[in-house]
Amino acid sequence: MFARILARGVIAAIFCLAFSFALVAQEKRPSAQEPAGIYEMEKGRALELLRASRFADALPVLEKLALAQPNDGETQFLLGFAKLANARTITDQAARQRERAQARAALLKAKQLGFENPLLDQLIAAIPPDGSEPVVKFSDNKEADAAMHAGETAFAKGDLEAALAAYERAFKLDPKLYEAALFAGDMHYRKKEWEKAAEWFARAIAIDPDRETAYRYWGDALLLQNNLDEARDKFIEAIIAQPYTRETWAALITWADKANVELGHPRIEPNNSGEAAKYWKVYADTRQTWARGQFVKEFPNEKAYRHSLSEEVTALRAAAEAVLKDPAGAKLASADPSLANLLELHRAGLLEPYVLLARADEGIAQDYAAYRRANREKLRRYIREQVIRSSR
Repeated sequence: MFARILARGVIAAIFCLAFSFALVAQEKRPSAQEPAGIYEMEKGRALELLRASRFADALPVLEKLALAQPNDGETQFLLGFAKLANARTITDQAARQRERAQARAALLKAKQLGFENPLLDQLIAAIPPDGSEPVVKFSDNKEADAAMHAGETAFAKGDLEAALAAYERAFKLDPKLYEAALFAGDMHYRKKEWEKAAEWFARAIAIDPDRETAYRYWGDALLLQNNLDEARDKFIEAIIAQPYTRETWAALITWADKANVELGHPRIEPNNSGEAAKYWKVYADTRQTWARGQFVKEFPNEKAYRHSLSEEVTALRAAAEAVLKDPAGAKLASADPSLANLLELHRAGLLEPYVLLARADEGIAQDYAAYRRANREKLRRYIREQVIRSSR
């Protein structure tokens, strides 16, 4: 799978490109006699073909466009994506490898030309320089694995019905196969069969509630139905499942834009000057205590010190309690946004979710899975109450 899991993201990017193209086309209103106008019209046709998963039909159009304007990074990106998808339909191994190598070359050229897309680097990384295709194993059940690969080939050809039948067959053969349920739901999504899509996404979530993709796809479906509240909840669950991936937060940002709300973590920035400095010194001193020996006491089985959730929360809590114990602290906090935010999170019992979702580094992130197991509702509360802001 040329990164089949990336396909939805790339298709979404193509939708965005198509939308942008439509706006530009409306402004320019090119005539058929205008060379630049013809180019833009043909690019629009290629985008429509890609949106319909007609990759083989889009290829000759994109190849002509790339020859006409070789320095158009967007066209190179689309050409690379189309070639990568089309390679799935080529049965001859050598020809398929050549197609993948050409896809990588086009994607690299798009990058060299300065074209920006959040998935460009991922697509390049998914293709070895020689165009070879790593063996992808979906399931230890040989029949289920074969069915999944048949589904992938049908999907690359734009045959959604055949792909759906293959994914459903794979699921029957291996009921614990997350991708089978996920991809079956995706086929119903593309057919706008919302209830059936939801059923399959729910099956995928039941298999592994700590993977984000099914929540996000389900949220996308709800968003298209303008069901904003339920879409929000699914996107929140996607973040809770995997908070350190770009896709999960990007999905919530898309929802927020449609729901007309602001997103943002509370800002807490230690200030070592002015009257607030004494509270932040408590924070710094607490962290030093952890680095000097408290970490070993708390984590006796870890060989090397790392920044941890316990350390960061203990230090922030110590600073908050120092403010509360100081008779002048409340007045100072009311004029200091960082202290005000710190006290609000402390009183709400949401310091841990804040640290994990807003201040996590490599060390803190190691504590996330253990915290999530017992505190999913606190993570939900933090996003709903602290990250999602009021209407603009």
